[in-house]
Parts: sequence; C-alpha cells; structure tokens
Amino acid sequence: MLEVSGITQIFGGVTALKDVSFSIAKESITGVIGPNGAGKTTLFNIISGIYTQTSGTVVLEGRNISGLPPERLAPLGMVRTFQNIELFSSMTVLENVMVGMHTKSSSGLLACSLKMPWTFKEEARIRDNAMRWLEFAEISDLAGTVAGNLPFGKGRMLEIARALAADPKIILMDEPAAGLNSQETLGLADVIKKIRDMGITVVLVEHDMELVMDICDRIVVLNLGSKLAEGTPREIQENGDVVAAYLGDE
Repeated sequence: MLEVSGITQIFGGVTALKDVSFSIAKESITGVIGPNGAGKTTLFNIISGIYTQTSGTVVLEGRNISGLPPERLAPLGMVRTFQNIELFSSMTVLENVMVGMHTKSSSGLLACSLKMPWTFKEEARIRDNAMRWLEFAEISDLAGTVAGNLPFGKGRMLEIARALAADPKIILMDEPAAGLNSQETLGLADVIKKIRDMGITVVLVEHDMELVMDICDRIVVLNLGSKLAEGTPREIQENGDVVAAYLGDE
C-alpha cells in the first residue's frame, strides 16, 4: 500500500530524519513509535504532504506521491487525523462529517448557488453517508450537537468519522489516544480494528504502548531521526536496542 524510501529531512542545520525506509502492507495496522524527538510527526507530515522531504520518496500503491499537497492526496485515498483535534467548532457534528466528503462531491459552487435539482439529491446522499459514519463511530446521537461543545473523547471519534467519510484507502492517525481515558482508549482500539477489517490500511503514531502492542500487526521504531527497528509487536518488545532507547542502557 505504502512505501517510504530513504526519507531524509533537514531543517536548517538539524537533521530531523535520516534515510528512513519501510513499507506498509494493505489492510494492516502499523504503529510508528519512538521516544520524544524521534521524528515521528515529521515523518507523518512528509507522508501526508504537509512537508516536502529533503530527499527520498513516498509511494502510494505504486504511484510516487512525494511533494503532493494534502488536497491532492485525499482524492488518491490518503487522509489523516491530528494529535490536536481539528474540528469546525461552530458547525454541527453531522456537518463536520459532511465536509469530509467534499472530495466525493460533483456539484460546484455555481450549481449550488443556483439550487439546481441534482444538488439537493447529492446533498441528501452526502447526509445519509455522513450519518452512516457517525453510527460507525457510535456518536450518531450527537449529530445535531455543535462540535465545539463535544467532550474531548467524542471529538476524537468525530475527527475519525470525518476522515473516514472521504472513503480512504489508508488513514494516518497522529496520537489518536492522546487525552483519552482508559475506557475511551479501549473503544478507540475497537474502532481502529474495525477500520482495518473494512479493508482500510491504518498507520498510527502513538505513545500508548499497551494500545500499540494490542492492535498493531507491525511496528516501526524511530530514534534520533533514524529507523531503529521494525517487526511484530513481540519482536519489538524483545529488541534490546528498543528497550535501551526507551529506558537507557543499564
């Protein structure tokens, strides 16, 4: 599904990432972990088109997407969520998810302004699909609630539902468990597994090791901007270099 090859990112005189390479299988959950400052979010920002890497390539389903901005990546099937929830706070929960479906809309501004008949049919279809994703995230009862009034955990579910509304092939999640309590984290784990089981590839940056070890098929470990290890959860748990990176040498 995704191949990252030789990614290097230099900011001024600081090398944030150095020759990072790995691949992501279709319909899998892959965790990207590492100590603070390891380069995880920088890597995500490169993959999702927010940054353009100094060197290296990012390939999505055989297509080189290096340097493409996020608005070009969404129609290709790549979406992401952020550590800090980014919602349209003055819009309702339902409207937020409807916005997530804009890449699947064919009606332009002029047609909507003139209230052409087909625009009403399309809006009804978008509304129905948005409700389906709210039901998937188990927040359909909050459809009419203003997004800015949501509790943090429900806001996280809304952000995921909005990303899924774009009908992605792959979703990148930046610390989805940040700010959640233990019960909400368990619910998040179930949602992520369901996303994978629907055929959507999931890549997540996460500090909650219990969550990562529970749901991930494979894990990539970064440290000081370089790839330290890659493997199954068990292989990562038993890797001495990974343990030393997190806990220090004896």
